[in-house]
Amino acid sequence: MPITDWPVDERPREKLLLRGAKALSDAELLAIFLRTGIRGKTAVDIARELLIEFGGLRSLLSADADRFCRSPGLGPAKYALLQAALEVSRRHIGETLKRADSLGSPDDTRNYLIAQLRDLHYEVFACLFLDNRHRVIRYETLFNGTIDGASVHPREVVRKVLKYNAAAVIFAHNHPSGIAEPSDADKGLTRRLKQALSLIDVRVLDHFIIGDGIAISFAERGLL
Repeated sequence: MPITDWPVDERPREKLLLRGAKALSDAELLAIFLRTGIRGKTAVDIARELLIEFGGLRSLLSADADRFCRSPGLGPAKYALLQAALEVSRRHIGETLKRADSLGSPDDTRNYLIAQLRDLHYEVFACLFLDNRHRVIRYETLFNGTIDGASVHPREVVRKVLKYNAAAVIFAHNHPSGIAEPSDADKGLTRRLKQALSLIDVRVLDHFIIGDGIAISFAERGLL
């Protein structure tokens, strides 16, 4: 039975408009993006099969284009649509940070950094540059690495801080292994960066390590 023959309050789009997005299941939300089904299957049927095939919504959305497009009912247009939706979500969180009066605790940035770094398959070292009221000036990826690590150069970090006239910074990098525990190398790097930036009176407020859906804060651990 096509979705158009379902009761109105069971159709994903109408259900969202009546009850809000939170009332929809992962399959129903995905079906809205898929828009149409294929012969013998509704968009909701395809969405449910995809979630089983990929092992969940997160794995589906983080799949590369080739893997995504091999599944029935998908293609480059749907891949582009979902990737655009993900980027809109990330930018929305980023705009929320920029509108805030200040960053009052590690929780203010945790969700944003997880969204930016969690699903990368290679290591990235990034920085939030802040003004003297701890408002976000800019978020920027400073170094890209491999699955094993990224080389971070304190001199380049200092150059970027001076470029944006930042008064404070929050560092973040991901562990593609999914394990967010700080290594001795992470701790040593943070100490070196903190020492380098102290020479120009710039504070390091925190350093987050992003794992599989978790962000470990150096400030919360007493490691700064």
